[in-house]
Order: sequence, then C-alpha cells, then structure tokens
Amino acid sequence: MPSLPNHLRGIAALLLVTLVWGTTFPAMKDMTDYLSTNWIVVSRFAMASLILSPFLLRAKWADCRYGLASGLVLFFCYLFQVEGLALTTSNRNAFVCGLNVLVPPLLGVFLGKLPERRIVAALVLALVGLFALCWDGAFVWGKGDTLALLAALCFGCYIKLMEVFTRKTERLMSLTAAQILTVAVCAALWIAFREVPRGPVAAPQDMGDYWEYIWQGLKLYRWNLIYLGVVATALIISLQTWGQSHSSANEAAVIYAFEPGCAAIFGYLWLGETLAWTGLLGAILLISGMIVSQWSVARPPTALAPE
Repeated sequence: MPSLPNHLRGIAALLLVTLVWGTTFPAMKDMTDYLSTNWIVVSRFAMASLILSPFLLRAKWADCRYGLASGLVLFFCYLFQVEGLALTTSNRNAFVCGLNVLVPPLLGVFLGKLPERRIVAALVLALVGLFALCWDGAFVWGKGDTLALLAALCFGCYIKLMEVFTRKTERLMSLTAAQILTVAVCAALWIAFREVPRGPVAAPQDMGDYWEYIWQGLKLYRWNLIYLGVVATALIISLQTWGQSHSSANEAAVIYAFEPGCAAIFGYLWLGETLAWTGLLGAILLISGMIVSQWSVARPPTALAPE
C-alpha cells in the first residue's frame, strides 16, 4: 500500500510528540524552586511566539481573534499546571492533568446530554485510579493536586473551545501562533502587575536585586527554557499537525493517553521521582480511563496544546 510508509511515519511522529510532552513536566518542575510560574511560562512561550511569528503574517483577523480567546484559556491552563508542579511531583501532576480528556464529554452531561457507556466506564476507571494514585496509607490530597485538577478542567475547556474554533479558522497555524503569543503576553502582564517590586516600600535596590535574581535564574536554566520554547512548543506543534494528518483518530487518542506515563519515566530519570505500587496501579487505571474515553472519537484531536 503506497500510503503505508506515510502512515507509519505519522504514528512515529505522534509517538515522538508524546515522548517530548512527557519531558516537559520534569523540565518545568526542575525550575520551580527558583523561577516563578509566569517567568517559566513567559520565557517558553515568548521563544515559541518568535519562531511561529511568520504564521501571523497576512493572518486573517478571525484567526487571530480565535487565537486570542483560546490563548486566554490556555494561559490559565499553564498558570494552574506550573503552580501545581511547584507543590507536588511532576509525575503526579501529569497524571492529574491528563484527566482533561474527560472534561469535554462531562461538559456535555451538564448540558443535558446523556453520557455514553465508554464515558461512564472511563470516569469510573479515572476516579479509582486517582484514589489509588493519592493513597499512601491514607488518602492524601494537597494544594498542588487541586491546582493540577484546575489545570485539567481548563485544558478540557480549551479542547472544547478549539473543537469549535478549528472548524471556523482558515489557517490553523495562524490560530496556533496567535494563541501562543497571547499566552506569552498574559504571563508578561501578570509579572508586571503582580511580581515586579513597586510602590513606596520598594526601594531602588529592591528593583535591581529583583532583575539580577531573575537574570541569574534565566541563565541557570537557559537550556531547560530553550528546550521548552523551541523544541517542546514551536517545533513539536508542527510535528503534531503533520502526524495527525497521517494517522487515525483512535491511534492519536491512544498514543496521547500515554503522555503521563512518559512524564513518570522522565520524572524518574530527570528528578529521581518514584511511584509506590498504589501509585503505579493508579497510573495504569488513569491511562486506561483516558484510552477508553477517547476510543470512539470520530475525528482527530483538534487541540494543538503544547504540554
């Protein structure tokens, strides 16, 4: 079959996308002891915006408008995700954030649409898996887990939003570039209004010390940030777009479901994080729930969201 080579290359591309996404959790977690959430986000997305800026040339206003709206939601996805990363392990954060695949069908339930059997089964698997993941002699749930769950809810809403926008947009990459630029701008504004020292209690020396501290952090973690911005955000989106065009919806859904598993592997290799046997059982159940929830999706996932 002539299409087989491209099909296999598409599967390989999506596997690589999932592996790279898995590395982003420990890569960001590694920096949270020094840099604030929004400095990590603004550095990553500013670099990606610069690389993807050619897609904004001659972009339609409608595409930019959709990118602005989805970018605002995506900003809160990362705000909650990275804030949660600072308070828990990268593998646990990844598994909880992975529950975002259940949000779109659950939104349908709230709107009065009866859930399919696969959604009910996936929800049961996810809840049991989440309980096992958080069991350590007792059920332990912290603020970091709550933030990760909020990130999952935001990512789910983002996916639902993108399902609508990608059907209306003329150039998908223009929309993607616009939303990534929006995330960078939102993070920069958050830093300007919430983090930079100001007011009568902030002496000139405070401002100098602040920027020196940030500069040292950016230099210290420059390779993490370059990797996240250039490889894991800008380049991987292009690879994901190509891979999804040469694979089926079911194949893409199943491959993406293993992203938290990849995050756990890289969390161990990068940061030395481990899971107890209850955590491993919970991880398996969560991944199973993600696969079941997506198995009968009729079209490829539309959300081009870097993890």
